[in-house]
Amino acid sequence: MEPLMLVVLTLAGLMIQAAPGSGQGAGLVSYEESVRCAGLTQAASELEGGESARGRRLYDAALFWSLAAMRAGTAAGKSPSAAEADQTRARIEAVRRLNADAPAAEAGLQRCLQKTPDLN
Repeated sequence: MEPLMLVVLTLAGLMIQAAPGSGQGAGLVSYEESVRCAGLTQAASELEGGESARGRRLYDAALFWSLAAMRAGTAAGKSPSAAEADQTRARIEAVRRLNADAPAAEAGLQRCLQKTPDLN
């Protein structure tokens, strides 16, 4: 396995680990939040393209959040196809919101980027 992919998988797993007795993520992210961040970062990455520094950062964030959402979905008992479908719906909605220049969508994207570990 490629070293970057191993780091991403490890970080994604840590982001969704349950805190003892809490029934929730360790105060970091829920399945819903990871799907929302996956959708926002995927949409922003597609809209930006990968040529710029921001585009590369968005691509890395999209990869991270996609894997985090899949891991969180597994932990929540969702099938891989259901977790992928949730991400697809979130991405489509995020494209609409970002194209409409919705300030709330950009603010949500910034929150997701702040929670994305530095993969470099």
